[in-house]
Amino acid sequence: MSDKFIITISRQFGSGGREIGKKIADSFGIAFYDEELIALAAKESGFSEDIFEKADEAPSNSFLYSLVMGSNPMGSLFFRNDDLLTNDKLFSIQSKVIRDIGKKGSCVIVGRCSDYILREEKNLTRIYFHADTEFRIKRIMELYNLSEKEAKTSIIKADKKRNNYYNYYTGNEWTDLKNYDIIINSSKTGVENTISTVVNYIKTVYEI
Repeated sequence: MSDKFIITISRQFGSGGREIGKKIADSFGIAFYDEELIALAAKESGFSEDIFEKADEAPSNSFLYSLVMGSNPMGSLFFRNDDLLTNDKLFSIQSKVIRDIGKKGSCVIVGRCSDYILREEKNLTRIYFHADTEFRIKRIMELYNLSEKEAKTSIIKADKKRNNYYNYYTGNEWTDLKNYDIIINSSKTGVENTISTVVNYIKTVYEI
């Protein structure tokens, strides 16, 4: 039986990934992190939450990749002494928060390249949720009170943003199935069945 396990969730917009992740965390009584990461990163850095919210899952084209991924031991000194605040620096701060969370105990983390950042962690399960377009449109229309056209536009923009963010910071393709341990079409199984499927998988793998 494992003392600790970590679940990371990548998700298409409208696939229900956040809701599913939260309920999975509740099923095991473990910590859940999504927007909570923004508050923790703000506390860690001393910057306001607004700054992290504006940069959340948005790629940049500056800052050394090695520094972003924490391989440069001078990284913290660099961004303390430099007044120019970039998305890359914010990602570096958030990455440190995610790594610290991964050391503490079992948890579910949504997005923000957490699967890549924690790739060296033992007992890591990486999940990717996708869904049929019609399912996603209907879900977004209901959740945000949008028209069909508005929902379609939101889905395209959100997926493009997440795809670019993941590709930029990891060097990998967001939709590459090799990046994940579980890939589920939530529109085929439904939210509740998806939750039970993942819970049973985790129980089996980690002998819970």
